[in-house]
Amino acid sequence: MTMAAIHDQDELALAPQAPQRVRIEAAPQPVDLVAAERAAHLFLEALGIEPDAPDTPDLARTPRRFAEAYAELLSPQPFDFTTFANVEGYDELVLIRDIPVRSMCEHHLLPFTGTAHVAYLPRDSVVGLSKIPRMVDHYSRRPQTQERLTVQIADALAARLQPRGIGVVIEASHTCMTLRGARAVSAMTTTSALRGTLREDASSRAEFFALTADRAR
Repeated sequence: MTMAAIHDQDELALAPQAPQRVRIEAAPQPVDLVAAERAAHLFLEALGIEPDAPDTPDLARTPRRFAEAYAELLSPQPFDFTTFANVEGYDELVLIRDIPVRSMCEHHLLPFTGTAHVAYLPRDSVVGLSKIPRMVDHYSRRPQTQERLTVQIADALAARLQPRGIGVVIEASHTCMTLRGARAVSAMTTTSALRGTLREDASSRAEFFALTADRAR
């Protein structure tokens, strides 16, 4: 092999590989805002609230706002999940902490909010960092339980990224528990899902939980 051919092969090996993009989107669910507004109007009336009462003019558009708000909260947004070749061979933990979580309790249709901490141990690919918060948001925009949401995020990242390990922790406050029922105002719920090395290896698991807990210091 000539020196020129060797040089060409070296340049090819060092050339950056094109990122891989996969479109993430939920199954299409048509939203009928007119019907939702009509239902919201009936809902308020059934609770003894008259949106059209002349002495409460600010309520006139409440059914429409109510319908639009829930349509926004319950509509997953599509995005491109972008990965890159792990050319540097990075093999340590990648952690994104304090990702905002805004979702809807499927039992009462009341919001729960908090933060997610997501980590992975790369194998052949690394992911664009903004895609992890987008994945959290994608699965949050639907009627949920916190337990299911945690598992869905972990499994989706494991399937798309094929890492050596995945860890997800969500800490959230549920208004269905803080504003009604038990009215446990300061109660927080923590859930976790571990996959691969972060589940099987005790030291990796301990490192992940130490890093997620460290944010409060």
